Amino acid sequence: MKKASIATAEHPFIRILLIVLAVTFVGIFVMLPLAVVFAEALSKGLGTYSHALMDENARSAIKLTLLVAVIAVPCNMIFGLAASWAITKFDFVGKRILITFIDLPFSVSPVISGLIYVLLFGTHSLLSGWLERNDIQIIFAVPGLVIATIFVTFPFVARELIPLMEEQGTEAEEAAVMLGANGWQTFWYVTLPNIKWGLFYGVLLCNARAMGEFGAVSVVSGHISGLTNTIPLHVEILYNEYNFAAAFAVASILTLLALFTLLLKSIIEYYFPHEIKALH
Repeated sequence: MKKASIATAEHPFIRILLIVLAVTFVGIFVMLPLAVVFAEALSKGLGTYSHALMDENARSAIKLTLLVAVIAVPCNMIFGLAASWAITKFDFVGKRILITFIDLPFSVSPVISGLIYVLLFGTHSLLSGWLERNDIQIIFAVPGLVIATIFVTFPFVARELIPLMEEQGTEAEEAAVMLGANGWQTFWYVTLPNIKWGLFYGVLLCNARAMGEFGAVSVVSGHISGLTNTIPLHVEILYNEYNFAAAFAVASILTLLALFTLLLKSIIEYYFPHEIKALH
């Protein structure tokens, strides 16, 4: 018997048991919560559901969430490309420190990161006087939300690209340079085509986290309805006000965005299986 088939040659009872356990786990911890979200959102009818989404504060929260994601995700994409390029293509002093800093948001609580920005840009911070004199509002305003979101999401693109670019090595870029290509041509025609699927995956993860972030933006937002509340913060306010149907209705927007992200990922994997296999 081939080694590849030994691991799958278990007794049928074992295989069935493992499949049942996996399906049960997914059903309880993934499918059931999704069903509850939509069931509660529609519990009082489509009229209540649509009214909750058309509420002025809800529309403002949706727009603000999309605005923050539109700003934060491209910033992290640029950073991820630059950081992964530098780490995998060059040797320099402090490379390991840079890699450690990239992983920092994974080990720091989002609430703590939000508090750090309050201490940096808040009313009693060292920069508060300069910010006031120049009429710049960061905390309890959109810039604070963007900065906090960038911090908690910036590892995703870099962490997706670094292993991929390390595995690919530098041979293709060196060959392009020897043939007369400049730095931009090498990146655009050689490096980018080889990492496009890793970049796509990283952007998907970054965008999903940016739209669903709660802890960091909660600290820096000030919870100003209609101005600094993103979708997760608006859901919290509605839930605390015992407006459960409206809370779940707004939460369903994030759920739909997550399902759309998953669908997009599945479509790409279906139509480009060889490229995705090469990525992994």
